[in-house]
Amino acid sequence: METLTVQTIIKAPIEKVWKCWTTPTDIIQWNNPSEDWETTSVEIDLKDNGKFIYKMKAKDGSEAFDFTGTYDKIIINEYIASTLFDNRKVINIFKANGDETILIETFEPEGETPIPEQKAFTQAVIDNFKRYVEGS
Repeated sequence: METLTVQTIIKAPIEKVWKCWTTPTDIIQWNNPSEDWETTSVEIDLKDNGKFIYKMKAKDGSEAFDFTGTYDKIIINEYIASTLFDNRKVINIFKANGDETILIETFEPEGETPIPEQKAFTQAVIDNFKRYVEGS
């Protein structure tokens, strides 16, 4: 299956980037593609075969969904492989680069939304993550 990749460079040490990516109180702050969306709750069991659920909604109430899946493999401060609710695979790689961290996300696209839109959505989320980490 085709995969899509997005990435960013965050001006923060890898330990801080990892913490902000994997802590529910942090995830709620950054996990949205735009100011029109919010994550209202996050539950994670950060271990191999652990589950996650992010409850997301449009602030105007027009849409809402649960982003759910299972962690397949976790290497702290380095790697998260997940399987989403619809069996698509996602890999997040964290690479230390001096006092910066490179975050790379590779994912299998779903079949309904145009590819450029899926890539732009995911890039917007990690760009928001970058702003959050660098501003905290």
